[in-house]
Amino acid sequence: MSKTLIKNIGRIQTPIGSYSHKGKEQGDNIKIDNTWLLIEDDIISAIGKDNMIPSDLGEIDKEIDALGSLVTPGLVDGHTHLIFSGFRQNEIGLKLKGASYLEILRAGGGILDTVRNTRKASFDDLYKQADEAVSEILFSGVTTMEAKSGYGLDFDSEIKMLEVINALNETTDMTLVSTFMGAHAIPPEYEGRADAFIEMLCEDLMPYIKERDLAKYCDIFCEDSVFNAEQSRKYLEKARELGFGLRIHADEIEAIGGSKLAGEMKTSSAEHLISINEEGLESLAKGGTTAMCLPGTSFYLGAKYAPVREMIKRGIPVAIATDYNPGSCPSFNLQFIMTLGYLKYRMTPEEILTAVTINPACALGLGEEIGTIEVGKKADLVIWDAKDVEMLCYRFGTDLAMNVIKGGKEIE
Repeated sequence: MSKTLIKNIGRIQTPIGSYSHKGKEQGDNIKIDNTWLLIEDDIISAIGKDNMIPSDLGEIDKEIDALGSLVTPGLVDGHTHLIFSGFRQNEIGLKLKGASYLEILRAGGGILDTVRNTRKASFDDLYKQADEAVSEILFSGVTTMEAKSGYGLDFDSEIKMLEVINALNETTDMTLVSTFMGAHAIPPEYEGRADAFIEMLCEDLMPYIKERDLAKYCDIFCEDSVFNAEQSRKYLEKARELGFGLRIHADEIEAIGGSKLAGEMKTSSAEHLISINEEGLESLAKGGTTAMCLPGTSFYLGAKYAPVREMIKRGIPVAIATDYNPGSCPSFNLQFIMTLGYLKYRMTPEEILTAVTINPACALGLGEEIGTIEVGKKADLVIWDAKDVEMLCYRFGTDLAMNVIKGGKEIE
């Protein structure tokens, strides 16, 4: 058994428990000052109450000096489109002329432009780009991340993307949670035949993916000009029947019933929610669905921001994530997203820490293992070049992660 001691910790700050935090509890963190922490193999085995380290800890294999800094749980990015080929910087001119996200999509650009590039890309090309991104993301303090398919939109390309995610899970230190999002857009070959496309995804791709354990969740883009609520229900019902967890892109641009459906089906999360209405808010609260809010997308698109304060008031668990993708948020900087949570959602630093640790962990089915600093949980930790979480929300544009520990292993 390997033992690692983290000493001279200025402050441990963490939510507590293995469940989604909502309402007032969204902002409940514990703070332990001037302390130490012991890791045995990949598990947290002891947390000290002061810097007086006991003499009976046994032989210590490695010591890490936190230099009086802040330690939090490893960050969890609960929504990314990690696997793709083709950034879309060419859309800058269109956007400067006022073209909207849906206008670019209707003209054959947007998601469909990335689809064309992703279909042409080899497994190795996709793996290399994603591997480089994962390495940078891990060093920034994110130790667990959701990764979606959805830029293939045909059988072979979607499988290729999911196989890349699974290969990365085997070869990198990051924990990746795989989501099948074949219903991300209507591909050109199914133009005008969205129902037939949904049928193909449900009857051909989903069973194949489940049989080979290539994804844990299924997701669909319920939006104007994409998939309506009825099509989304059919897709998610089939996913549930096959044993997948459920996620849904809902109310990003228009409220067409996605958030209402999310609550009714008790999906693990509903994503975006920029345009959520009263009916959607009531449904999410009743269904216990996590609101996976994506302020980086609002920032990049110049759109309004999801009503997070109202969500917290109504007892909806809130998580915030990057939405890393080539079109509406070409950034995987979760630290910047935390700053947007403070500036645009008006969340407290404590609420934000919950929103990037235990709440997304629970939305990914990992709340029993990660998301808090507690004895018995996995040792996914970040030592920050900061004294408090307030500094993490305040210093945007600067990477403050000093040491990252993943599963008890210091990332070097």
